[in-house]
Amino acid sequence: MSDVCLPEDKLSLKDSLTVRGINRRKFLKFCSTMVATLALPPKYVAQVATALSNVKRPILVWLEFSDCAGNSESMLRATSPSIAEMVLDLLSLEYHEVLMAGSGKYADAVLQRVMRENDGKYIAVVEGAIPLADGGVYCTIGGRTAIDIATQVCKGALATIAVGACAWDGGIVRANPNPTGGVGVEEAVPGIKVVNLGGCPHNPANTAAVLTHYLTFNEMPALDRYSRPLFAYGRVIHDQCERRAHYDAGRFVQEWGDEGHRRGWCLYKMGCKGPQATYNCPTVRWNDATSWPVKSGHGCISCASPRFWDTRSPFYNRIPDVAGFGVDVPVSEIGWALTGAVTAATLAHGIGQAIRTRFRPPQEATAETEADVSLTGSS
Repeated sequence: MSDVCLPEDKLSLKDSLTVRGINRRKFLKFCSTMVATLALPPKYVAQVATALSNVKRPILVWLEFSDCAGNSESMLRATSPSIAEMVLDLLSLEYHEVLMAGSGKYADAVLQRVMRENDGKYIAVVEGAIPLADGGVYCTIGGRTAIDIATQVCKGALATIAVGACAWDGGIVRANPNPTGGVGVEEAVPGIKVVNLGGCPHNPANTAAVLTHYLTFNEMPALDRYSRPLFAYGRVIHDQCERRAHYDAGRFVQEWGDEGHRRGWCLYKMGCKGPQATYNCPTVRWNDATSWPVKSGHGCISCASPRFWDTRSPFYNRIPDVAGFGVDVPVSEIGWALTGAVTAATLAHGIGQAIRTRFRPPQEATAETEADVSLTGSS
C-alpha cells in the first residue's frame, strides 16, 4: 500500500478511500446510490464500483459568479453523498472560492496553475449567471470580469458543468428586466461542452451522478435538447409524485392548511407546476433522500425548467387544465413508459451511443411549449 503515501492529487479513488478509513460497505452503498440516480439497472453497481476503485480522481475547479451561493450551500449540506465523499474522495477539488483557505492572488495562482498543468483534462463547474452588459462589469473578481474568467477556464476544460438555474440559463439574474445582461454559461461561452444541471438550487446527488457516469464510461451522460442529463430531467414530476393518486381521484387541496392539505392531497389547484416540469426531485429528494418540496406540503415551482422565473410565475397561480392526465387516460399517454425509455437511453449512452437532440420525452415537448415560446428571440 505504498501508493497511499502519494500526494492527494495522485491518489486513485480506492487509495483515497483507504486513507480516510472508508470501508467497502460504505463505498458500495455510495455506488448503489449513484446507479439508482443514473436510472441504471442494479447490475451496474459492480461496474461502477470497479471503475471508481481504479480511476484517478478528476481535477475540478468551481467558479462562482452572479448568484446567491445556494448551489454551494446545497453541496455543503449534502449527506448522500456527503461533502467529504464528493470533495475528498470522488474529486480533486483544486479551486472553490468559498471552500479554499487561500484568497486573492494566492487563490488565483492556484487556478492558473491548474489550467496550466492540466489543460484539457480538468472539469469546470460554474455557479451563477454571467453578466454581459457593459462589457461584463457587473461581476468582476480580482479585476477580471466573469465572462473573461469563464471563457479562459471553460475553454480549457474537458467539460463544464453548469449547476443551478443561474448558471444554466441566467435564472433570477436574467429575469426581466435583466439590467446586467446575465446569461447562462452555455450562451456566454458558446462552443464548449456543457452539462446543465438546472434547479434552484441543483441537487448535489445529480452532480455526483454525472461525475460517476463520466468516471465509469469515460463520457458524460445522455443529454436532452437543453443539455440536461436525461436520467435527472427525462421524466415528468407529476408522474413520479406520491400525491399523484389523489390527483387521479379528484382529491385536491383547496387552501393552505385545510383538511386536504393536512392529509397530503394533490396541490395542483394551489399552483403546483408538477405536470409541466421534468426533474427527479420526487425520487432523489433532499436531506439524505428524506423529503422534497411537494412531500413537505409546498407545490412544485418548476425550478428545473427553462427560464422558470419568467415562464412559471406567479408560482401560486393554478396552471391551465392539464391535457392527457386523469384516471380515464391510458398509461401509454401519461408517460409512465418514460422510465424504460430514459433507462434505455442512459444504458445506450453508457456504452458509447451519443444521444442529444434526437431524444426528447413527449411530455416535455408538451409541458415546455410555453417556455419555448417565451424563449424565442429572448436570448
